[in-house]
Amino acid sequence: MLKAEIFKANDIRGIVGAEWDTQGAWALGRAYAQLSPEPRIVVSRDMRVTGPDIQAAFMAGVTSGGVSVGDAGLASTDGLWFASGALNLPGVQVTSSHNPSAYNGLKFCLPGAKPVTPRFLADLAELARAIDAGTAPAAPAGPEGTVTTADMLGDYVAYLLSCVDLTGLRHLKVVVDAGNGMAGYTAPAVLSHLDVELVGLYLDLDGTFPNHQPNPLEPANLVAAQQAVRQHQADLGVVFDGDADRAFMIDETGTVVNPSAITAMIAVQELAREPGGTIVVNTITSRAVHEIVGELGGRVVESKVGHTYMKALMAEHQAIFGGEHSAHYYFRDFFGADTGMLAALVVLATLGRSEQPLSALVRQYTRYAASGEINSTVTDQAAAMERVAAALGSGAVVTRTDGLKLAADDWWLSLRASNTEPLLRLNVEARDPAVMAGLRDAALDLIKED
Repeated sequence: MLKAEIFKANDIRGIVGAEWDTQGAWALGRAYAQLSPEPRIVVSRDMRVTGPDIQAAFMAGVTSGGVSVGDAGLASTDGLWFASGALNLPGVQVTSSHNPSAYNGLKFCLPGAKPVTPRFLADLAELARAIDAGTAPAAPAGPEGTVTTADMLGDYVAYLLSCVDLTGLRHLKVVVDAGNGMAGYTAPAVLSHLDVELVGLYLDLDGTFPNHQPNPLEPANLVAAQQAVRQHQADLGVVFDGDADRAFMIDETGTVVNPSAITAMIAVQELAREPGGTIVVNTITSRAVHEIVGELGGRVVESKVGHTYMKALMAEHQAIFGGEHSAHYYFRDFFGADTGMLAALVVLATLGRSEQPLSALVRQYTRYAASGEINSTVTDQAAAMERVAAALGSGAVVTRTDGLKLAADDWWLSLRASNTEPLLRLNVEARDPAVMAGLRDAALDLIKED
C-alpha cells in the first residue's frame, strides 16, 4: 500500500498501516534500485516502533533490484548524512522526524550527502506505486544485492568533534531533552568527550514518545527542558526533534532562543573563519540575519523552506553555513547537510569561551519582534492566503515563491502550507512588537474564517 499523500516535497511520510505498509516499503526499495545509478547505498533508521520492519522491507526491495546495502542500523538523520558523506554513497534514512508515533517515512540523499532532486522524488513515487499495484513493466532479472553492517556512530562522533575548536572551554552544565528520540543515542556519545555536566531528559529510545511529542516547534514540548534549566541552574538547554537533525537552544533563564538568533550567532563564527563567505537562509529567517551578515561583509542567499532546497543552494554557492527558522542548521564542513548536534557544539563552544551567559550573547542578534511559527488546520489553504493578501497586502511587496509573503519596510508576514503536515504556517516579524502582534492577530482572524 502506497497512498499518494505520503509523497511530500522533500521526503516520504505517512501513517503506517493506513497510508503505507511494509509491502509499500518493499516497492519503494525496488523502485529505488531501478532508479539508482549506484551499485551500493547506506540505510539507517531511527527508534520508531515500525522502523525495523520498514527498514527490512525497504532493504529487501533494494537488494531484489541488484543494489547492495550497508546497514547502519540505528542512527540520527544527521548520522545518515555523515555516513553518506564519509562513504560517498547514496543514503536513505527511515524516519518521520517530528511526526507522531503512528508515522514513519524515508529521507534520501545522493553520494556525499547531496540532496536528491524533486524529479527523482516524483519518478520514485510513480514507479513505486506502479510496482505496488502490479502494473509496472517487469524489470530485467539479475543477481541480488547483499546486505553488510556499517556501524558509523564512533566515526560520526569523531568527525563532529573535529569540526569545532573545543579547547579552553569553561565547565558547562547542559540540559539535553532528547524526547525519547535519537539524540538519546548520539548526545551522550558526543558530550562525554567534553568538560560538560549532562542533565539528560528522556534519553531512552522509545518510539511511542511517552513524555512529549518529538516536535520542538510546539512550545509545550519545550517546557520540560525550560524547567530543568532553571531547576539545575544550567548554562544551556538543547531540545532535539525525533531524528535529531534539529536542535532548539534554551538560555540560562529558561527562555527559548529564536533559531534566527542562533543562525546569526553561528554565521558570525563561520564568517570569522572565512570572511566574505555565503550564508543560506530560508524565507522565514529574521531580517536581523541578513543585516548582520551584510555588516560583516558576507553574502546571504535565500531559499525556499525545506532541507532539499537548502542543501541544493548550499552546494551551488559553496556556502559555509545555512540556517532555517525551524532550527535546521547546515554546515559546509558537514557535507553541506543539516545537523542539530554540530549546531549545539558550536553554540556550546561559543558559550564556553565567554564569561557571559547565553542570554547576553544572543541579545545582539535579536533586532525584531517575532510571532514564532503558528500552525492552523485549514480546509482551503489557497483561499485563506488570498484573504490575508487582500486584507493586509496594501503597500507591501507581495511574493508567492514559497507560499505567500508580504513585506514592508519594518515588517513581514509569511503564510505557507507545511511540506510535511496538513497545516498552514504563519510567521510574522516586525521592528515594533505592537505592530507584530496586530498583524499576527489580524492574520489569524482571517485564517479562522475558514
